[in-house]
Amino acid sequence: MSARDWIDKDFYRELGVSSSATDDELKKAYRKLARELHPDANPGNAEAEARFKAVSEAYGVLGDPEKRKQYDEARRLFGTGGLRGFGGGGGGNFDMGDLFGNANQAGGGFSGLGDILGGLFGRRGQGTAAGRPRRGADVETEVRIDFLEAVKGATVPLRLSSPSTCGTCAGSGARPGTSPRTCPTCNGAGLINRSQGAFAFSEPCRDCRGTGRIVDDPCPECGGDGVSTKSRTLTVRIPPGVEDDQKIRLAEQGEPGQNGGHAGDLYVRVHVTPHAVFGRSSNDITITVPVTFQELALGSTLTVPTLDGKVTLRVAPGTANGRVFRVRGKGVVKREGATGDLLVTVQAAVPAKLNAEAKAALEAYAQATAGEDPRPELTALLNQRTG
Repeated sequence: MSARDWIDKDFYRELGVSSSATDDELKKAYRKLARELHPDANPGNAEAEARFKAVSEAYGVLGDPEKRKQYDEARRLFGTGGLRGFGGGGGGNFDMGDLFGNANQAGGGFSGLGDILGGLFGRRGQGTAAGRPRRGADVETEVRIDFLEAVKGATVPLRLSSPSTCGTCAGSGARPGTSPRTCPTCNGAGLINRSQGAFAFSEPCRDCRGTGRIVDDPCPECGGDGVSTKSRTLTVRIPPGVEDDQKIRLAEQGEPGQNGGHAGDLYVRVHVTPHAVFGRSSNDITITVPVTFQELALGSTLTVPTLDGKVTLRVAPGTANGRVFRVRGKGVVKREGATGDLLVTVQAAVPAKLNAEAKAALEAYAQATAGEDPRPELTALLNQRTG
């Protein structure tokens, strides 16, 4: 891709966001589009696949703070036919065609503009070779597991459709049995220098597209790019105690590197489906157990479920509604050895309807305890204000 191709592309429009979008807004827009356009969701849809690649390319630039800064600066300078006032003769306009023109001229040094273009294409300055290894981009995906899998840990398959090193040419871009040759135009540097009046500029070599290599016989699978989109299945180990919205890093499972560089990382964002009975607070497991009034007032023995069995809990007479009991060691056991507890909250269950016998019993109880005030502090405060 030439510098003009890069600058002419509106990556913000591809993601449907404004140029002032925050990192979180960019990420949210990318995830939404990636899910909608993913090849697995649109089998055989060439248009959706092309849009998926375009969206991935856009986020590959805008999702990297340094690349986004360089992209924004380049579009600010070039996007509206900038650089006015440079060149010869009384402040005439600088012709963008001259910067990306046909003639390749040698020039001394690099300007700041050349550094910007070089940065977009992974090079900074004249001394950096085009063939320098470059690390691949990081990739993020999502997986949903149930509550018990999050607590105990699980192994889940993860199917991805993403760019990967071409298996036919091993990433060289050349048909098997052939090899790329050094670009004669830039002598393998990937950049050419040219002068415009008193200024010197560098730009990616148009013959080799800034790679420093020419592929005469492209690989039939990847078309000379060295990268092809493939579907692959990974086995992901979810560690015990993972929390909702937590990320798991899989080293070098992201996009492939270039020129022998390391692959990027794959980040798996985990979503945990809530449990119908159990909850969680850090490493502790929580549960609310309904009890009757008489169980709290007279005392009782409760059988409470745990993640791996059951425990017996003694409720003393006169236990307050909402009291929390702690059962040691029955919470989340994390990989590093930390163990949480089971927190049991007793909650009085109030019957919606009473039969005649139960109603009579409660009325008798109310008469027997008529002299007792369950809220003496409130009564005292009310008496002070009305006295």
